[in-house]
Amino acid sequence: MNRIIASGLAAAVGCTLAAGAAAQETIEIDYFFWSPDRMELEQRLIDAYMAANPGVTINVQAQPPSDYWPRMSALAAAGDLPDVFYMSSGFIEEWQGNGLLANLQPYVDQLDLSDYYTGTFGPARFPDSDTGDMYAFPVNWVGPVLFYNQDAFDAAGLDYPSDDWTWDEFLAAAQALTVDENGDGRAEQYGFWAYGRYAQIEPWVYRNGGRLLNPAGTRLDPTPEAVEALRFVTDLTREHGVAPTPAEMEGIRQQDVFPMGLAAMWVDGSWNVANTRTVAGDDFNWGIALVPQGPSATPDTMRAYTWIDMLAMSPDTEHPEQVWDFIQFMTSGERDATDFAGGMVPSNRVTAESDAWLERDQQPGNKEVILQLGAMPGTTSFTQGWSEWRGYGPADSGGMNGELDEVFNGRKTLDEAMAAFVDFGNSVLTRYYP
Repeated sequence: MNRIIASGLAAAVGCTLAAGAAAQETIEIDYFFWSPDRMELEQRLIDAYMAANPGVTINVQAQPPSDYWPRMSALAAAGDLPDVFYMSSGFIEEWQGNGLLANLQPYVDQLDLSDYYTGTFGPARFPDSDTGDMYAFPVNWVGPVLFYNQDAFDAAGLDYPSDDWTWDEFLAAAQALTVDENGDGRAEQYGFWAYGRYAQIEPWVYRNGGRLLNPAGTRLDPTPEAVEALRFVTDLTREHGVAPTPAEMEGIRQQDVFPMGLAAMWVDGSWNVANTRTVAGDDFNWGIALVPQGPSATPDTMRAYTWIDMLAMSPDTEHPEQVWDFIQFMTSGERDATDFAGGMVPSNRVTAESDAWLERDQQPGNKEVILQLGAMPGTTSFTQGWSEWRGYGPADSGGMNGELDEVFNGRKTLDEAMAAFVDFGNSVLTRYYP
């Protein structure tokens, strides 16, 4: 979507002007994103950009997340993509493979990348996530952390989790934090909470040096280190009794179990900082830590699990230099820290490492833990068809989420669940990667 609007003096009827007025060119850039609730914020930024760039007009549209990708796919099919648009880690492989994203590497080469958390850049690089060219540029990123109830730790006489916490130390703490006051066999406070969700399971895999996919990312092929991690996490419920089953927590939003005080520890995405503040309020003190490192990890194999929201450029834009300038404005260190709520991390270090983003007057008082993830080599399990093979329905869907919930609920062994979700997942992946 590109338009050039020319404005100038009209020729007088019946007269020949000695010198024609040079037309003043106005550049219009179409910008799409997926969060209508952020329209006021985006419009403020756009207004600031246009004020600093006379002659440039940014036409912005926002779609609800459920409508965004169908709309974008329709525009792509019609050859009418906006000049610049939001891109997710879950869709970028498909879009890059279909030639729908401009190669941004010539522009990225001009940047000082020390200003950014380059460990999170992997999903934007092709064909290799470490060394490939970038086809989108990060706006912000997130990653899973360990949430922990400081008051519960204090009551149990435990030290808070450290960066070098082992799985054995984590398990011992979870056992000490599981409290069954009336002896009825159901804890009033569990030591931990987890179910089959990607952000709760996969951090353990990558912190143990494992992977779920083959090196090409085309088939499910869990390594022994991945199996070890899956067994450790599911055993927290089945063998050790330090975590509730998903069935026990039915009727409670999964992101509310920890802030309601029903579990003393929980692993999930850093974006849950905002909800935890809201639900927990001042009921207890809490902090965050790195997910404990597994026994099989080495410095060469351990990865942080991070994913990014990005801005991408249409390969057909008529104004690539101006679009890149706009992308840089939207990802610069000039952005206000309040643009990035809770645990959403700005891609630019200047903003992320500012006192305003660290928010030391709010809980958790140690948000810098999240920043450590951005300094580590990162990875994800995103593929084409990811949401299907990962699964968010009942276990008979065969998705990984539902199958692991069957293990947590005691209806399947881990080996049975893995056989089911690997078989189902590879039937999905075969459609995308014949």
